[in-house]
Amino acid sequence: MSTTRHLDAAPVVRTATAQVHEAIKQRILDGNYRPHDYIREASVARELEVSRTPVREALRELVSEGWLEAIPHHGARVVAWTEKDAREVFELRLVLEPMAVRLASQRMDSARLGRLEALAERMEALVERVETDPGVRNEIALLNHDFHRELVLASDNQRLASVLESVVRTSVIRRNFGNYDLTNLRRSMRHHREILEAIVAGSPEWAEHVMRAHLLAAQALHVRSTDVSDGAPPGTSPH
Repeated sequence: MSTTRHLDAAPVVRTATAQVHEAIKQRILDGNYRPHDYIREASVARELEVSRTPVREALRELVSEGWLEAIPHHGARVVAWTEKDAREVFELRLVLEPMAVRLASQRMDSARLGRLEALAERMEALVERVETDPGVRNEIALLNHDFHRELVLASDNQRLASVLESVVRTSVIRRNFGNYDLTNLRRSMRHHREILEAIVAGSPEWAEHVMRAHLLAAQALHVRSTDVSDGAPPGTSPH
């Protein structure tokens, strides 16, 4: 009987671990946990009303994924990113994402293209509101993440998609959208539109080159701002 109970409990623990993992990651993304903040096991367990076991497991996973770092005799704290980290991420993205868009332009279906066009249109409308309603940057970030994810998935290359997801680490750390003024944002939106135009025109080379330009523009701004920002992980700007 004890063995049965143990086996039955395993999925419950796993589900709780996944929920804690997502909650902590979202707090990092939202800026509630700042770089070098320690994540206390007991505090998280109390706040999320779970036992300490799933919290402990979630913290281990987040350390292995690079969101947290384990400090001996102190615990796990939020990783602070440097200009070098940002540069390395962009170096990888500049190779992988243009490749993904090239493949996507050859394999795109009409349903996904429609979703991409709707995302681009929504982002464009929100960008025009950023100066009067700065809060819309959060929604732009989420839509931007969806836009890039749809493009990568359209490549129909699961390994490439998985590697990019790991490299970018979801790319939705919304507080760093403050690095982009209205001119930068509009340029980013134009790039999105031109990528879609290239796909519709059946030109993989055009789509690939625009994505590379898109990332280079983002890299120039992001790497400059990394050392004067709060150390948030790279890959967070609207690109």
